[in-house]
Amino acid sequence: MKKFKFLLIPMVALAGFLTFNSCKTGIPEGAEPVKNFQAEKYLGKWYEIARFDFRFERGLDNTTANYSLNPDGSIKVVNRGYKTAENEWKEAVGEARFLEGQSIGRLKVSFFKPFWGAYNILSIDGNYEYALVAGDNLKYLWILSREKTIPNEIREKYLNLAKKLGYQTENMIWPKHDR
Repeated sequence: MKKFKFLLIPMVALAGFLTFNSCKTGIPEGAEPVKNFQAEKYLGKWYEIARFDFRFERGLDNTTANYSLNPDGSIKVVNRGYKTAENEWKEAVGEARFLEGQSIGRLKVSFFKPFWGAYNILSIDGNYEYALVAGDNLKYLWILSREKTIPNEIREKYLNLAKKLGYQTENMIWPKHDR
């Protein structure tokens, strides 16, 4: 019995740690998700204009995200990019769910259940052509566009907003869209 108790405490602690860390759906301090969000207008293809480097997208260009509605009301997410070093396309399929109702641009996304991450839409233009999206901390940020480019005034607006929140925007990667 003592051996069981000896093993049970670390196992419970590990389970708690994994549960807590498997669902990081917060929002960076000072950031606000968009209100009056219209999910149906957000669906479709987006080009990734800029991002921070992280392991799941490292070395990818021609990166896109495609969003479509699942029958259960969640959103299907298909991220795609071209890995030049391997001369091949990479694709990840996931699911996003609203955290505060469909009129708030705050979702959680998973590509490896039960692990979820934050997807916070911080800014979007009225025509749903450009968006600024953040994760749960200052390590994750994306600028998205319906086209392969973005007007300079939108780019500067999003970079300035990100800087005010504490993002080191000079470290962003600007993927090529040539395929």
